[in-house]
Amino acid sequence: MAKNYTAINWDDIEDELDEFVWDKATAQFWLDTRVPVSQDMSDWQSLTDDERDVVKKAVGGLALLDTLQSEAGCHVMRDDVLTRKETAVLNDFLLMESIHAKSYGTILTSLNVRKDIDAIYSWMNNNERMQYKAQVVNEIYKTGDGLQQKIASVFLEGILYYSNFFTPLWYLGNNKLANLAEIIKLVIRDESVHGTYLGYKFKLGYQQLSEPEQKS
Repeated sequence: MAKNYTAINWDDIEDELDEFVWDKATAQFWLDTRVPVSQDMSDWQSLTDDERDVVKKAVGGLALLDTLQSEAGCHVMRDDVLTRKETAVLNDFLLMESIHAKSYGTILTSLNVRKDIDAIYSWMNNNERMQYKAQVVNEIYKTGDGLQQKIASVFLEGILYYSNFFTPLWYLGNNKLANLAEIIKLVIRDESVHGTYLGYKFKLGYQQLSEPEQKS
């Protein structure tokens, strides 16, 4: 006889941080459609062609990497959870990464005509350096163990993302592209939760290894 499938009981506490992060992450829920990026059009048109190109590539790079995270990263990490609530938390992270990826598309479509949009997607899908970043991380997602996948995720969200966040935030500091930057700030708020939680789960998993395994 097949083993009964059991429902998750949220009253059972395996790890107090799971429910804390669940509450924080779900309370931060947002949608890109609520941010009026098109109101940045006058600022956008005041930029030079080179400035617009830099912003488009920064946003396009984020779109590529966040697509990877939503389709692969959060998915594979569910195979190495320590608690059942951790799966629920990762499900929330997966949804938000999909929203992040869509939000970058919203930025691009709100400020550009179709031929420019197609050009930036072609760039991000074929640029050698962008593809290298994505392929290195994705290879770890495909072949690494659970701890390696968590580290790859933290590096992706904590380093690669942030190198692209700089440009929109720089323009915000110069009183331009405020709505575009608002989306970036919402993403950063989410990623701070994601990175902290996954780093914590990595630490728990690492502590379960034997001393020789930790050193290897």
